[in-house]
Amino acid sequence: MEAYLRFMEENPTVGLVGDEEEIYEYDAEGNIIATEKKTIDPLPPVDHSLVNYAKFTKNFYVEHPDISALSETGVVELLKKLNIRLSGVSPPRPVCSFAHLNLDNALMEAIRKAGYTQPMPIQAAAVPAALAGRDIVGIAKTGSGKTVAFLWPMITHIMAQHELKLGDGPIGIICVPTRELALQIYSEAKKLTKIYNLSVVCAYGGGSMWEQQKACEAGCEILVCTPGRLIDLVKKKSTNLRRVTFLVFDEADKMFNLGFEPQVRSIADHVRPDRQALLFSATFKGRIERLARDILTDPIRIVQGEVGEANEDITQIVEIFNRWEEKWDWLTRNIVRFTAEGSVLIFVTRKAHSVEVAEKLKGRDLKVLLLHGDMHQSERNTVIHKFKHHEAPILVATDVASRGLDIPSIHNVVNYEVARDIDTHTHRVGRTGRAGVKGTAYTLFVANRDPPDFAAHLVRHLELSSQTVPPRLFEIANKCPWFVENRARAAGTEANPRAGIGFQPREKKDLRVGLGSSYSGFHSSTQPMGGPATVAASSAHQTDRLAAMKAAFASQYNRRFVSAGVESTKYTHPELLGASNKTSEVSGDSSDFRVPQTPETPSAPEVKRRRSRWD
Repeated sequence: MEAYLRFMEENPTVGLVGDEEEIYEYDAEGNIIATEKKTIDPLPPVDHSLVNYAKFTKNFYVEHPDISALSETGVVELLKKLNIRLSGVSPPRPVCSFAHLNLDNALMEAIRKAGYTQPMPIQAAAVPAALAGRDIVGIAKTGSGKTVAFLWPMITHIMAQHELKLGDGPIGIICVPTRELALQIYSEAKKLTKIYNLSVVCAYGGGSMWEQQKACEAGCEILVCTPGRLIDLVKKKSTNLRRVTFLVFDEADKMFNLGFEPQVRSIADHVRPDRQALLFSATFKGRIERLARDILTDPIRIVQGEVGEANEDITQIVEIFNRWEEKWDWLTRNIVRFTAEGSVLIFVTRKAHSVEVAEKLKGRDLKVLLLHGDMHQSERNTVIHKFKHHEAPILVATDVASRGLDIPSIHNVVNYEVARDIDTHTHRVGRTGRAGVKGTAYTLFVANRDPPDFAAHLVRHLELSSQTVPPRLFEIANKCPWFVENRARAAGTEANPRAGIGFQPREKKDLRVGLGSSYSGFHSSTQPMGGPATVAASSAHQTDRLAAMKAAFASQYNRRFVSAGVESTKYTHPELLGASNKTSEVSGDSSDFRVPQTPETPSAPEVKRRRSRWD
């Protein structure tokens, strides 16, 4: 009681502007947007040289003899089979069995009870690297099992550290973008840590600040949190980051999209420099790669499949309609069949439309739940709990449910409205087909209403996932200029019939430069981090379009505009001749490029010319 009264004295407005209530505004389409009130200042910088950190151990991995006996060819074949690419300095070899990980017997028993029989691809590569104490950038499709890929090593890491003392903060922190994902990871962590009597706390915006403060002050080994709430707890001195030696950022791209980049960086800077840090995400873009450079030390990059690729355990079907109303007719024809197969998740982009769809389904005597961003957190938790426990077979939701919702019973996902971008679409369809279970995702596309640009991205997305692309979707995608140009370039045909003088196709550039080259054999990449990208040999003869146009202009200029009294013109910048080698002569010295001379003709009497402005 005294603690509660003291808390109320320190926070006199706690019941007025609710810590548990989030203030929202809406855009023109009725979608929820956060107000400026939600902005949270980053943590102040820390001078780690003034802090006396205790030493700790982070390398617990002993390679199994079966893995050591593999030849380099065998390792390459295993990586190919797992569809995994490794890069970095001396990455540990992937494993084939849980027995190869040499985990604690109690943890192995917990893994067995959870229903795991063999490591999934991302686990086979990431767990050995994490147990070895290496920093990791893990890029894997949704539903790939990456959550336990960092939970298992984290538990091993924590059990080797000294026990917490009064006033100590957590040893392991898992920072995630959304409450739903935080609750999912918290639930998984509680199951695994129960046998070790470890304390796990979940802290997120929208939950009770007072309860979360008390839980952190009581001490916890693992803290699962969102960036904003973690910063609030540190500023209120309810916890600290001095004991943190295992730091995880899951779905960092989503945190950046939500505007949490300064907060994420400040959290990383607040933790001791020699900690172990892991970044996991389904997508990986430029800003995330820069973050990896800044907060990771000699990281191992693990990529399963293509970046942003969808789960191949999911069958994706795109239905094309001419009118918006046809989608409702299609849904009513199929909804009974979907519910007979399992739970159904229907995604609607706009909040107002989600309410409309849910009410119309209820009008057909169907049990339907609704989830959108304007609901209080306790209401969201109740809805998710009911859906998980099969109290209703249908959930209509906005994109608040596109990430972190892990319900194995979801057999069908329906994108009633297309997503705003392909990354969100990837996470939407990833709500089914979890952990190797098959599922189906339907996308309802209105030809004259939904953007051709999304159709173009969707075509590429389906092709990367080995899915069938409807011919009509391809026709719609062809209305997008960049899609047509890319297809033409890939086919080796004229990409742009209106290109200027001297146009040549652009060379292919390695967009993945910076975290090591892709795995080749078992030896680590010899290319340093941040080194130049290697251009494929097939594109070595190509030149940059801009350079080619400059060269063509220079060539045309030198042919047509000749100053008075000059018999010939010689190039003084041979690099400009890259696109016009066919019209240039190369003498014995390869650096001496000359313009072909015209045949000599009898010289005419010299005529005095007016001085040209080209002289």
